[in-house]
Amino acid sequence: MISDMKEFNTLIFQKTEDGVGLVTMNRPEQLNATNIEMIEDFDEIFKGLSNDDSIRVLIITGKGRGFSAGADIKDAVTHKDSDAFSNPETFIRTIQERYASLILGLRKIPQPVIAAVNGPAAGGGFCMALASDIRLACPKAYFVASFINIGLSGGELGSSYLLPRLIGLSRTADILYTGRKVWADEAEKIGLVSKVVPEEDLIETAISYARMMLAKSTGGLKLTKRVLDQNIDAPSLDAAINLENRNQTIMVFSKEFFNLVGAFAKES
Repeated sequence: MISDMKEFNTLIFQKTEDGVGLVTMNRPEQLNATNIEMIEDFDEIFKGLSNDDSIRVLIITGKGRGFSAGADIKDAVTHKDSDAFSNPETFIRTIQERYASLILGLRKIPQPVIAAVNGPAAGGGFCMALASDIRLACPKAYFVASFINIGLSGGELGSSYLLPRLIGLSRTADILYTGRKVWADEAEKIGLVSKVVPEEDLIETAISYARMMLAKSTGGLKLTKRVLDQNIDAPSLDAAINLENRNQTIMVFSKEFFNLVGAFAKES
């Protein structure tokens, strides 16, 4: 179980109210760029959340004027002569797969994740937003798949998997090939974010979404996240429905179903 308030070297975790956890990336001078230390801090939070039903929804945001600028490029340049860059096998193991574990970690924790994008979300920061379940943004926020701009492939940290499933292949190609900025208003128009709200209302709006989820059952939220993850690649409608049937049967035989359906019936 993770404590109600904990400050890491690169992150701040706090329980804003019962059931809601807020992670604030805390490297504002670097636009909350990710480094290995931040990934290790996220690892600790994910480990705590994996077995903690007291936190049922997680919100992620950035401190200062940005959400996250992605990987800390200055850090990479500083260490370009280190062992990590000595050969491809070492690099993929110690750097590439390590950064990618952050995206996988967001998808593996049982809690739905809300990204409250308070400014630029670039590179890996963009991918963190993509890996979240719901994205909210303020007007000054923008998204950029910056990998192609620094000599890399546009497919990075799940972008080539997650983005076309959110906005379609044609729009994804536009964004990944060009490396251009997608401002909040366009992001809302194409379905990349659910809502654009004033910056001062961003966290409260995210919490309001979390409160709607908290009215649902714990198991229902967990199984919904899992069915969305798995059925987006279901080989057939039959396979998708079989998984849904399994999940619904599990929930029918839980105490939560009869408590909530009874209350729903009284209101109807």
